[in-house]
Amino acid sequence: MTLDPFYLIVDSADWIDRLVPIGVKLVQLRMKNTPDHQLRDEIRRAKATCAKHGCQLIVNDYWQIAIEEGCDYVHLGQEDLASADASAIRAAGMKLGLSTHDEAELDIALAARPDYIALGPVWPTILKKMKWAPQGVERLSDWKARIAPVPLVAIGGLNPDRLEAVFKNGADSAAVVTDITLSADPEARTREWIARTARWRERSLQKGGTA
Repeated sequence: MTLDPFYLIVDSADWIDRLVPIGVKLVQLRMKNTPDHQLRDEIRRAKATCAKHGCQLIVNDYWQIAIEEGCDYVHLGQEDLASADASAIRAAGMKLGLSTHDEAELDIALAARPDYIALGPVWPTILKKMKWAPQGVERLSDWKARIAPVPLVAIGGLNPDRLEAVFKNGADSAAVVTDITLSADPEARTREWIARTARWRERSLQKGGTA
């Protein structure tokens, strides 16, 4: 399994409606503390937009609702993984992505046999307070050696100028939140990300991969 090298993370279907039509092929809907009925509405809107534009949708955290709504992917943090029913996720045919920040979390993630693993923060991030220091790109190489052939997602402090280092050190996909959502022109920044990840996308397609 392969992932598109540009992994967008947003907190609403509005963002998905706005940016996916530009050419985004992989997006995570990451909503926190959201009532179930609202989350279902957001997921349904996001699914419709992604289906229309050939984009893969990943739902963060809410694995039970993701199953009920027929989603293809769910992404879990370590705390969510501890309380999730991995067998139910697998039985539903969903693919599973997991976050990791240290060696202990990586061991836990590998035991769950995920479809991809994320490592972060690679650089300092303003998205949320983290108890982990920035990992640095060298840690990506270590993680990739440990998890291959499972895809590796780099997250935390990424921008287009850091993509070369990220992919050179083993990442298969680069996740981004604030570099786009806090941009003065999110659409233009999204186009830049798509263009700057094009050569890794082409390389993946040449190997016969699909997102």
